[in-house]
Amino acid sequence: MGFARAITRYIAIDLGDRRTGLAVGDDHTRVAAPWKTLDIPIEHEGGAKLINAIGKEIQRDYGSSPSLELVLGLPLHLDGQESQRSEQARAFAKRLESELGRVVHLADERLTSKQADWSMNQSGLTHLQKKRRRDSIAAASLLQGFLDGLPGESNDGDAHPNDKDGSPQGD
Repeated sequence: MGFARAITRYIAIDLGDRRTGLAVGDDHTRVAAPWKTLDIPIEHEGGAKLINAIGKEIQRDYGSSPSLELVLGLPLHLDGQESQRSEQARAFAKRLESELGRVVHLADERLTSKQADWSMNQSGLTHLQKKRRRDSIAAASLLQGFLDGLPGESNDGDAHPNDKDGSPQGD
């Protein structure tokens, strides 16, 4: 009988000037979901207020779980080159790692906000409802891209645990 491997949970952070979106996922299901939006400008108190708010949200919902890591969006130009915003994100990642004591991964965030807009395009939500959800949906898109790039096998094609021989079950 084998031991189940530890599941690593991830919280993605889509850093914005006025709002920051958060999303959650893990390396077992490899599915990301929007979690929260923090209405704290990054410049407020030099970023300290935002870092504290992220830490409080993690502590409240996940406690001190050692198997929780952060994924921070790295803004790149469409051609993949880094920008001044990339440098700011790298500096913020170092602060998060130091102040929250969590591993922080940087992940390409190109087009995540556009993907969020596209996903809400036919949703029937009002402009204000879309605005409130956009950042956490962008964070989920960021995290999904990160999870899709993790090494190892995906869960596609895995047998259901109740299927004894692993073969597909018909209706």
